[in-house]
Amino acid sequence: MPDVYFKKTIDFYHSGHTLHFHVAQDLFSSHQIDVGTARLLRALVDAPPFAKILDLGCGYGPLALTLKALYPESVVHAVDRDALAVNYARQNAELNGLAGVEAYGSLGYDDVPERDFDLIISNIPGKAGETVITSLLRDAAHFLTPGGLVAIVVVAALEGVVAQALDDPGIEIAFQEARSGHAIFHYRFTGAYRVAQPPFASGLTRGLYHRDVVDITAGSLTFPMQTARGLPEFDSLSYGSLLLLDNLARWQGGNVKRAVVHNPGQGYIPVVVWKQFNPDAITLVDRDLLSLHYACENLVQNGCPASRIVTAHQADLALEGEEQTADLIVGVLREEEGQAAAEQLVRQAAALLTPDGALWLVAGSTPITRLEKAIEVAKLLRVTKRKRDNRMSLLMMQRRA
Repeated sequence: MPDVYFKKTIDFYHSGHTLHFHVAQDLFSSHQIDVGTARLLRALVDAPPFAKILDLGCGYGPLALTLKALYPESVVHAVDRDALAVNYARQNAELNGLAGVEAYGSLGYDDVPERDFDLIISNIPGKAGETVITSLLRDAAHFLTPGGLVAIVVVAALEGVVAQALDDPGIEIAFQEARSGHAIFHYRFTGAYRVAQPPFASGLTRGLYHRDVVDITAGSLTFPMQTARGLPEFDSLSYGSLLLLDNLARWQGGNVKRAVVHNPGQGYIPVVVWKQFNPDAITLVDRDLLSLHYACENLVQNGCPASRIVTAHQADLALEGEEQTADLIVGVLREEEGQAAAEQLVRQAAALLTPDGALWLVAGSTPITRLEKAIEVAKLLRVTKRKRDNRMSLLMMQRRA
C-alpha cells in the first residue's frame, strides 16, 4: 500500500557521505535538514569514534543515521515520542543500508533500556518547556558511560535556559558555540556528579509533565482530569472536542463492548466513552506517547480498570490480533496529515467495526466535507449524521450491512 504520510525525499551530504531521507509532511523539518542539525553534526566532525550513540528525539533520523554512516561500527539508538517519526527513522535506516540502528518510541529517557552510551545527541525541541528541557539535559548523566559526551543544539532563544541548567560544578562544558538562530553545547558529567545522583526515575513517575487537575463537564457527566504539559487542551477544550464529547454523552447507541479512541489527547474522549458505555475493552491509539500515558492515567483515575485498557503507539488504525474489533470508534483527525491519511483511517476503521458498529470523527468542516465525499464514493460506510459548530464538524458513520 502507498505511504499516505510521505511528502518527499531529502538528500543530505556530510563529510563525504550522501544520505537520503524520506520525510512526512508534519514531521519536524520536512522541507530540508534543519540548520541546527547540520551545525551540530559539523561541530562533531573532529570527534573520536563513538561506540554507542543515543539520539534523543530522533525525528526521521538525520542525526542518528548520519552518525551511523560516519561510525559504521557503532550501535545507534534513535528514540522519539512520535510513532510516525520512529517509523520514518526505521525506513530511512533501511533506505540508506544502515544496519545496527535501533529505532523505538520513548518519552524522553523513560523507555530507554540501556545505560552505557558514550554519546547522547539531541536537537532539543523548542516547545518542550523549561522544566522538561532541564530534565533532558541533566538526566543524561544516568545514561552515559564515565566520560561520555552530550552534544545538543537549541534555538537561540533557549541558550540562556540551557546555560542555566548546565551551571553546576559537576558539569563540564567542553564546547559552546552561538551562531545566528542556534546555540550548541557539548558537555560531560564529573564522576562526583554522577555518584551524587539518586537512581533514575522516569519523568512520568516524577510528575514532570503534570500541569493542573481540572473538572470537565460533558452532558450530564462531570469528572476530574490530570492535564499534561506538552499536550493541547490543557486548560480548555477545543470546539471539536466539545462537539464530540457533548454528542457522546447524549448518545443512546447500541451495546458498546469494545471501543477504540484515536488521538485521545489528554484523555477527555476515552473517559467519556468509559463513563457512558462501560466497555469491556477500550483501545487508545496515538502517535504521541505522552498522550497515551495521560489518557490511560485519566481512565484509571476515573474508575476504568487498567486490565481493560490497551494502548497502541502508532499513527494509523491498522490494529493487530483476533480481538481487534470495535463496536464504537471515535477520534479527532490530525488535519496536518492530509486527506489521504484520513481516507486510509476510515478504510481501516471500517475493517475493525462489528456489524452496525459506529465511527465518529471530528475535524474542521472543510476536511470533513472532503472526507464525506470520499466515503460516499467508496461506499465503505453509511453516513448517518453530520453536526457542525464553530467551523468544526462531527461526522457519524455506521458500517454498511
